[in-house]
Amino acid sequence: MKNSFFNLYSHDFARVAVATPRCKIADPAFNAAETVRLAQEAAAQGAVLVAFPELGLTAYSCDDLFQQRALLDGAEQALGEIKDASAKLSAALIVGLPLRVQHQLFNCAVVVAGGKVLGVVPKCYLPNYGEFYEARQFSAADCASVTSVELLGETVPFGAELLFEVANLPLLRFHIEICEDVWVPVPPSSFAALAGATVLVNLSASNVVVGKSGYRHQLVSQQSARCLAAYLYTSAGAGESSTDMAWDGQALIYENGVLLAETERFSDKSHIAYADVDLERLSRERFHTTTFGQSVRRHAGEVSKFRVVRFELDVPVDAQLPLQRTVERFPYVPADPARRDERCTEVYNIQVQALVQRLSSSGMSKVVIGVSGGLDSTHALLVCAKAMDRLKLPRSNILAYTMPGFATSERTLKQAKELMAAIGCASHEIDIRPSCIQMLKDLGHPYAEGKEEYDVTFENVQAGERTSHLFRLANFHNGIVIGTGDLSELALGWCTYGVGDHMSHYNVNASVPKTLITHLVRWVADTGQIGTSGSHVLTAILDTEISPELVPGKANDSKPAQSTERVIGPYEMQDFNLYYILRYGFAPSKVAFLSYSAWHDRNAGVWPDAPHADRNEYAIGDIKRYLGIFLFRFFKTSQFKRSCVPNGPKVGNGGSLSPRGDWRAPSDSEATVWLDDLANIPE
Repeated sequence: MKNSFFNLYSHDFARVAVATPRCKIADPAFNAAETVRLAQEAAAQGAVLVAFPELGLTAYSCDDLFQQRALLDGAEQALGEIKDASAKLSAALIVGLPLRVQHQLFNCAVVVAGGKVLGVVPKCYLPNYGEFYEARQFSAADCASVTSVELLGETVPFGAELLFEVANLPLLRFHIEICEDVWVPVPPSSFAALAGATVLVNLSASNVVVGKSGYRHQLVSQQSARCLAAYLYTSAGAGESSTDMAWDGQALIYENGVLLAETERFSDKSHIAYADVDLERLSRERFHTTTFGQSVRRHAGEVSKFRVVRFELDVPVDAQLPLQRTVERFPYVPADPARRDERCTEVYNIQVQALVQRLSSSGMSKVVIGVSGGLDSTHALLVCAKAMDRLKLPRSNILAYTMPGFATSERTLKQAKELMAAIGCASHEIDIRPSCIQMLKDLGHPYAEGKEEYDVTFENVQAGERTSHLFRLANFHNGIVIGTGDLSELALGWCTYGVGDHMSHYNVNASVPKTLITHLVRWVADTGQIGTSGSHVLTAILDTEISPELVPGKANDSKPAQSTERVIGPYEMQDFNLYYILRYGFAPSKVAFLSYSAWHDRNAGVWPDAPHADRNEYAIGDIKRYLGIFLFRFFKTSQFKRSCVPNGPKVGNGGSLSPRGDWRAPSDSEATVWLDDLANIPE
């Protein structure tokens, strides 16, 4: 099977669809024709699985008409028409109809693909309350005494315990339940998920009453989240009888608790909703969540009852087929402003609470922090200020030091001083150049003899002097050193090991990536939490190019001699790479595909206040280059720094790099397999 890198099926996605056709009551021929039309439309869009409503070939609201042989014969004939039409489609279709089995009538879902009927799933739970009285017409699944039925001249599997697996898309294994089945305390799909179903499908009719739409969302969201699965929910719409009920045609697609797509409600026309489900993401969530496996063991009796029906589909893998799924450019930062503010509030409070606890438990009342006038130390200082407020201690207990070196710019020094004044902490300035020169002299470094040699030793002497001063100041004032380095720097090894910025007594930013810190600082500025003058300096800091400021620049040059992002790549890209490699363990090829889907179009999802909003576009060559930098630094050169990091709070489900938390890895591993996978990506 030939795969295209730019095709979603090459990366374990599957395009699925939920369809709500307009129906006619007791007119199977019309309903079959409309079903086929929508199925053809969905297949043309690249979908491999299309679900239709409960009893859709007859309409749900037939009531005692289900006792009429003519209607039942017509429904089976309509199924035959759909089966024949499916021979020319690359999608599996799931349709609903009443079927006679051993002198009983069952409310069934039938799977059709490639011109064949693959299996029949009867409804387990029949509602017989309120407006429902399905037990008047139908038998429940456990009333059947057979495991196969004769249908349209074929012997096909029959039973509620069927799973359907696409052999050439092995992560696509789906299970079907019908309407009420998901409304009960323990839905059949719960056991199906434990038996390996990654996609759960519900053929529903579901009349509408006030508030029911919201409850459907909650129900489907929670079931998909609990089962670590995708959940496709269909519902009957226009054309159903309004004798005693109304119908809104709501259909939903959720993935692990997140809404991917839904249809329009109360439409007079047939309609479809599509979503690209990440099957690998679901699979990885399951083996990451070890209690999922424990649940399989605990319910082994139920799991063992399932039978798997395997079949192949003519999956469209050769041509380009881009994602129709929003891939957030900033996975650590919600795009929606309201959710972004909520995220910033929560992260900020997690950091503050963690620092309050550390100070309380250690009996310390003072903190020592280096303030550079850059993003990370700015945010750490904001956290310290709020922690002092919570502890009802004066902000003068924050002993803040700006420590200019050989390359400190006037801009960042000015910003550091203005920030400390706005915070109201105890502010100090220590010029580290004399002690650095002494160290360089002791080393016999050429710079001490007047030569312009700016090597790694020259840089690290400055970083080490700053940290050394901070630790001794903490000893002297009976305080603790607050670390400022962030998750992104730790992932890339962009920190000076040991006595440099790698070390502190407690690092409040340890699991906060650079892109999130940017928005945390912006959020504090926008909400005016440190006054107008404070917001002004925060805005200036946000506009400052990120630089370690360790190598002097040319005279009269306003830009720093060093640009962090010119060396390690844009943080917006590297945070994207970090999220998908750390959180899900995706192969570089899939990370690159996701990155391309998110970043190659300048007009896709650009925020007005996004960092580098003027250049929010990356071609596949850029993506490969920056991902290569990340892979080499993350897997090959930087783990020894992460193996001995200071304590610091985990703030998000994107993961942390603490060896005591989310990430344990050898310090001497190779990056070969990741770089080899990256090399196979076309440009």
